[in-house]
Amino acid sequence: MLLSDSSKQALLRFKSTITTIFNSNSDPNSDDYVPFEELDSWSPKSDCCSWDRVNCTRTSNKTRIVTELHLDAVVPLFVDLVPVFSNILNPLFEIQSLKFLDISMNSLVGEIPGNGFGNLTGLVHLDMMQNSFNGSIPDQLFRLTNLRYLDMSTNYLEGGLGPELVSLRNLTTLMLSVNRFQGMIPPSLFKLESLRFLDLSNNSLTGGLSSEIGNLRNLESLKLNENFITGSIPEEIGNLTKLKELWVGKNQFSGGIPSSVENLKDLESLDLSGNSFSLQIPFGIGRLPNITTLDLSKNQFMGPIPPSMQNLRKLETLQLKNNMLAGEIPTWLFNIRSLKKLFIGGKGNRLIWNNKTKIVPKCKLEQISMSSCGFSGEIPEWISSQKDLNLLDLSQNQLEGEFPNWLAKMDIGSIILSDNKLTGSLPPRLFESLSLSILALSRNNFSGELPENIGNARAIMLLMLSGNNFSGQIPMSISNIYRLLLLDLSRNRFSGDKFPVFGDNPLLAYIDLSYNEFSGEIPVTFSTETQILSLGGNRFSGNLPRNLTNLVNLEHLDLHDNDITGNFHEVLPQIPNLQVLSLRNNSLEGFIPRTISNLTSLRILDVSGNNLGGIIPPEIGNLARMINTPDLSPTYDIFNFLIEFQDLILNWKNSFRGLSSRSLDIYSFLDLSENRISGEIPASLGNLKGLKLLNISHNDISGNIPVTFGNLKGIESLDLSHNKISGSIPQSLGKLDQLTILDVSNNRLTGRIPVGGQMDTMNELKYFANNSGLCGMQIRIICPEDVTSSEGEDEEDKKDSWIMWEGTWIGFPVGFFSSILIMGYSLNFLHLFKFW
Repeated sequence: MLLSDSSKQALLRFKSTITTIFNSNSDPNSDDYVPFEELDSWSPKSDCCSWDRVNCTRTSNKTRIVTELHLDAVVPLFVDLVPVFSNILNPLFEIQSLKFLDISMNSLVGEIPGNGFGNLTGLVHLDMMQNSFNGSIPDQLFRLTNLRYLDMSTNYLEGGLGPELVSLRNLTTLMLSVNRFQGMIPPSLFKLESLRFLDLSNNSLTGGLSSEIGNLRNLESLKLNENFITGSIPEEIGNLTKLKELWVGKNQFSGGIPSSVENLKDLESLDLSGNSFSLQIPFGIGRLPNITTLDLSKNQFMGPIPPSMQNLRKLETLQLKNNMLAGEIPTWLFNIRSLKKLFIGGKGNRLIWNNKTKIVPKCKLEQISMSSCGFSGEIPEWISSQKDLNLLDLSQNQLEGEFPNWLAKMDIGSIILSDNKLTGSLPPRLFESLSLSILALSRNNFSGELPENIGNARAIMLLMLSGNNFSGQIPMSISNIYRLLLLDLSRNRFSGDKFPVFGDNPLLAYIDLSYNEFSGEIPVTFSTETQILSLGGNRFSGNLPRNLTNLVNLEHLDLHDNDITGNFHEVLPQIPNLQVLSLRNNSLEGFIPRTISNLTSLRILDVSGNNLGGIIPPEIGNLARMINTPDLSPTYDIFNFLIEFQDLILNWKNSFRGLSSRSLDIYSFLDLSENRISGEIPASLGNLKGLKLLNISHNDISGNIPVTFGNLKGIESLDLSHNKISGSIPQSLGKLDQLTILDVSNNRLTGRIPVGGQMDTMNELKYFANNSGLCGMQIRIICPEDVTSSEGEDEEDKKDSWIMWEGTWIGFPVGFFSSILIMGYSLNFLHLFKFW
């Protein structure tokens, strides 16, 4: 049998395995069935060297052998539901003649089969990117000393990169990005002097960047972005004179840009964004003749924009946003003819636009972002000369006047003018654009009704108009915007009781109509894809609609400060994905049902300020997302700016505050205050270890404070005030090391206030006032058991020790009080008195 024949049999077994998996996990009778045809040419009756995805080479004795397998994206898409394990590769490891193997984009699961790859010692090119391999890189892979190209990016590989890398001395390309590698970049890597392309981005690498990086003189591309690398960039980076790409953004680098960077004459793209670089941008940055992309954003660079930058004749993208740059914005920026994207200004900057300057740009800009740059007066008309413009961001300036008609006619894709002083109504021409995808005009002084033709702008994805003076009804045509993802019309003067029907919109996930003047019943004309629905601060009335339960993807429902009625236990929406439910300050009656525990995702519940009765059901202690502290969710920059969702307003530590959407996912709250809830506090509330705030104040609750409250390890604010709670404060509260506010005032508590930990800092007298007989160092009241009664005790000292608490004795005349002291009554009698 010829060698190619043995390879043929191995390949047929590989095909058979994939075909079997496909047939066992697909239904030929289903509407979406697509037959598996990727390997149809692999027939037992034909020469394998003629098959698709297979290349052969003729040896010196005229035998043809399989040397290349291009098996990228060969596994069918159904593997998203059915894992395909890496052992399906086993037949391929029998083809020891392989020099080129591409198995990328197959979603293969499991550890990399080291023993198998160890057999392929002749491999020169190995591509495993975009699978689901896990574990560490197997030792056998380092035996492939002929490798020149190795791509294992976009997997779940972990562990450290070790000294074994040195064995791969012939590597010219090493791609390990988007994995979970940790630790420092090993010194062995800097001995691979043939490397031309090195990508370690999107991992968890730490430590500094060694000066030995200068040994890799053949490097053309170095990508280390999105790790945790610290320290400064070594001067030896200037040795890499062949470098065309240098990306180290989103790390923890500091210091200045090394002066040796100006040696990188071939450099085309430099990304230093998202670090802590400081000092001034060096003059030498203008000596990079081939640079097309320069991103220095989100750092701490100071001083002016260096004038040498005007020498960058090939510069297309300049990103300087969110630094500490100062001075006047130079007009020569607009004379760089190659410039297409300009991002300056932003948070922390002190750059100022000279509003008296008249410019005639020589460039053809596609994107302009100049937020917080001191623009005043009307929107500059020179922008109208930029015919290729698809993004305009002039937010957070002092712009005045109306929305200009010339701007409405430009058909720009993204217009961001939030946080200015713009006035007037919006021109209808704006919504005839087929290009407009983002319109952000929040926090201006726009007024009037929205144009009826707003629905003609069907490409809009994000529509943010909050914080203006818009009025009237929402135009019904707005539901025609089929690509709409986010609609924020909050904090205006919109009114009416008729709403567009969004039920057919498959994408609309975020709707905020809060703080307007809407009336009537709660609308339910929303898509089942809705995830966030904020309708608080309006004039809605009537019962909570039962068919809200149809919004199966709803995560956030905010209906606070309306006039919603009905029995809560009958209308509680049973939505398993619901995480946030705010019904504060409505007119709900009934009680909290035991089925509350069915809301397994619920982590913020605010039903304060209603007329709820009944007891606190013990089942509330089973809410899983209040038990486990939520993880911090990342924020995302979309279309080059951060989407700011409206804050969630909560009674946080005795004052109403907005909880930022960016930190919402790390908090759990339970607020049942200002109702008519009675009965005892269930011990199961102590299960809710993830709670940051628990407020059951202003109810009719009795019994004792459960000892289990000592398990609320995440609690910061605990308000039990204005109830009928008796007994003592349990000593277990001393374990609450996050506690900053404890309010037990206006109850019937007695005994010593616990000490230890945060309890020693609870010295706000008002939070203990009006109880039956509390004592302790926090309120400067000596407990009876701490005082030895004696006939000769200094009467003045006794008076000082008992009257330091703010307030007065209630209901006892001074004469009677004095007589009690003089008669030497037992101190045990004093605990019967009531304090303010």
